[in-house]
Amino acid sequence: MGNREKLLEAAKECLFAKGYERTTVRDLASTAGVSMAAIGYHFGSKEALLNEALFASLDTGEQTSGRTPDGDADLGALWGRLIEAFSANQTFWTANLETVLRAQRDPDLREQMAAGLRQGRSGMAREVTGAPESDLSEATIRTLGSVQLALVGGLMMQHLTAPEDAPTADEVLEGLRALAAHLPEKTRAPGAAAEGS
Repeated sequence: MGNREKLLEAAKECLFAKGYERTTVRDLASTAGVSMAAIGYHFGSKEALLNEALFASLDTGEQTSGRTPDGDADLGALWGRLIEAFSANQTFWTANLETVLRAQRDPDLREQMAAGLRQGRSGMAREVTGAPESDLSEATIRTLGSVQLALVGGLMMQHLTAPEDAPTADEVLEGLRALAAHLPEKTRAPGAAAEGS
């Protein structure tokens, strides 16, 4: 493993252990077993390294998978896994929220976040439909994927802020059923039919 890869792994470890704001250049270099100068050489700054590590960690999606053994979507399992991830890795998810706030003052980071959101919508639509991302229509990604991603953000904030009072997976599902009952009859846009059904 080269120094760049060591630094990325160290940054992921630090994000989970200390979060974004409390991680120092010395922490990163020490954890990676490299010099502090290596951070500038490979990434330009501590922030750029932490951002890349954060996006790489979010991109794996391992801790939020909610599929049954036969590959069908199980929204109850998905929300249960999300809630477990929020509870088990509060420091990491707080770092995620801190990045959203920093992006409002950093145009480059904001651009990275925008690309991450596009990818997140696609991944969320895949989780719900069970269809490969390459088979999903743009309409499904922008509707189903966007709503699912919005729910993830809201649920995350509730579990980070007041975990003892935040909804369970069953309550989220019941809330979605109740919400669906209030939708107007004709809301689906042309081409927005769910894949995998």
